[in-house]
Amino acid sequence: MTLAELENNKAECLAEIAAASDAAVVEALRVKYVGRNGSIPALIKGMKDVPKEERPAFGKAVQAWRAEAEAALAAKGGGASGEKPVDADLTLPGRWWRLGVKHPLSRVIEETAQVFGRLGFTVADGPELENRFNNFTALNTPAHHPSMDRSDTFWFGEDCLLRTQTSPVQIRTMQANRPPVRVICPGRTYRRDTTDATHSANFHQIEGLYVDTKPVSLADLKSVLAYFAKEMMGSGVTVRFRPHFFPFTEPSVEVDFSCHVCKGKGCSVCKQSGWIEVAGAGMVDPRVFKFVGYDPKEVSGYAFGFGVERIAMIKYGISDIRWLYENDIRFLGQLG
Repeated sequence: MTLAELENNKAECLAEIAAASDAAVVEALRVKYVGRNGSIPALIKGMKDVPKEERPAFGKAVQAWRAEAEAALAAKGGGASGEKPVDADLTLPGRWWRLGVKHPLSRVIEETAQVFGRLGFTVADGPELENRFNNFTALNTPAHHPSMDRSDTFWFGEDCLLRTQTSPVQIRTMQANRPPVRVICPGRTYRRDTTDATHSANFHQIEGLYVDTKPVSLADLKSVLAYFAKEMMGSGVTVRFRPHFFPFTEPSVEVDFSCHVCKGKGCSVCKQSGWIEVAGAGMVDPRVFKFVGYDPKEVSGYAFGFGVERIAMIKYGISDIRWLYENDIRFLGQLG
């Protein structure tokens, strides 16, 4: 295109804009001339084909055309930058958007950290990709235990797996520190479970550990969990211990909280029993101390662990674990 042809096209463009009678026509002309694929941007993109000695004059003419076209469009209400006219009453007050709420799992983890923080526990963290020693061997798990099967655990080779519990963080913490050790370990865990209303292959746990050179007893464990129950579920909640077995604790117990909904009378939440199973706990097995380099004759301690999803389901009356992962704003908003 020559400079003379460019000037003729510019004159036609400005004449069309001047004759535009409504917003729709103005918008069409904006798209035609200054839109992304309009005539003027096309000329700018084609500058490389203009003879080198003519480019300065040609470029100035194109930019002048663009400036005049945008000014003419703006005068017609088309917007110099291509914005469409606002079809709204700008004098109306703005709408206040409701703030979001924390996810129930995040809330349980934060509340738990705060409760145990008041008792002197700190938060410890560790990798989700673990080795056999930290996840099983150091926790006194027998080599033939079914939890090591590939049908139960996500393995990546012979010595690499997705942790099945947050207990490996306890092992790492003891390996790196001398007593006293007082930590809680929240985090994601993984098991090959079939997803249903109460199970998921990816879930969260919080485990606690207290080890000291001073005598530590099962009574200390009970007092700590009783305090946690009252702080998390309400002042009327009590704790019950039942004998159980875990490879890494001896003696081992299952921990039940009295139902905070029916106050122990029996309801659908506690399946008419008046109690809700919440955690596993016990005194740390002496063999675990040996694995981490502690002398069992010089130290003692307790450990406990519970599922974050289970606490959230009990606390907020959630009947299906899958609701916690679907991110339905309607559901999450009820917990705000």
